[in-house]
Amino acid sequence: QVQLVESGGGLVQAGGSLRLSCAASGIIVSLSTMGWYRQAPGKQRELVAVVTGGGTTNYADSVKGRFTISRDKAKKSVYLQMNSLKPEDTAIYYCYVNLPFDTWGQGTLVTVSS
Repeated sequence: QVQLVESGGGLVQAGGSLRLSCAASGIIVSLSTMGWYRQAPGKQRELVAVVTGGGTTNYADSVKGRFTISRDKAKKSVYLQMNSLKPEDTAIYYCYVNLPFDTWGQGTLVTVSS
């Protein structure tokens, strides 16, 4: 029974920061690729950042240098530190894990005001 629960979204001014958290159950973090997707109104869902079971990270070009993904094996959690936020970062952010099968959480809304 895989479950991903996101938290940490909210309203922030452009240039500010937020830290998103994802609490996972029913997975083995050390074996899984975990990450964050986002979907803005009128746009397709896109991959924002991932971290593999081996610790390798990858980021979308639009967030490189501003966002940092991390994980905590003991807490079965993955985090997304978002700095220098821009209005175009406004979206619903979804936690993701690939094992035992592709799973997304319900999402948390991030709104960045100009």
